[in-house]
Amino acid sequence: MKKENYLGVDVCAIDMEKALSEIDVIIKNRKPSFLVAINPEKIMKAQKDEKLKELINSADLQIPDGIGIVYASKFKKGDIKKRVTGIDLMQNICDMSAKKGYKVFLLGAKPGVAEEASKILMERYAGLNIVGTRDGYFKEDEEVVNYIKTFSPDILFIAMGSPKQEYWIKKNMDALNIPFLMGVGGSYDVICGNIKRAPKWMCSMGLEWLYRLIKEPWRIKRMSVLPKFLAKVALERGK
Repeated sequence: MKKENYLGVDVCAIDMEKALSEIDVIIKNRKPSFLVAINPEKIMKAQKDEKLKELINSADLQIPDGIGIVYASKFKKGDIKKRVTGIDLMQNICDMSAKKGYKVFLLGAKPGVAEEASKILMERYAGLNIVGTRDGYFKEDEEVVNYIKTFSPDILFIAMGSPKQEYWIKKNMDALNIPFLMGVGGSYDVICGNIKRAPKWMCSMGLEWLYRLIKEPWRIKRMSVLPKFLAKVALERGK
């Protein structure tokens, strides 16, 4: 698969359809693999954290989750044309799983949230088999890993926030022996309605960041990462 590199971080030149196709192949191959959603904030963090950069680049798939990645690819005449957001991909994976009979497990978030999200998803996607859930409030990984393994899922979604969820995946994926693992951040809360997502028209125009900024002005410092990222990409291109 073609990948583009931004400030030392790999990003797959992939759209939603291609991502789902690749994940389907991964599940059928049965070799434990994981996906990371990439945005400018994560790339900028990786500039100061080599361990994080190595973690991201070790993933089997790195989806272009942030609109800044699309801008950067356009600037460099790359092939990334659209975002593949984590929550949209998660829901499309659930749709695919309902049709193909893949078993899903939801791990993470506050007590009760994963369970509620599983009910909503199974109502939304007829035939979806969510075999189990577990909240993210635990101390011993081994107990949780053994619990999840009893359900033999094909897909494990982990909602612990990034990069904590990715580090957890990397640490435990061999012991879990699950074909496909993906960190989904706050997606369960969005599915449950605890966190409101931007209107569809804003999402389609890449303005979800603006909606979040209006709703949560304290994010302004985090949002300032985008122009810094694009400036660094421009400088790197000029070298």
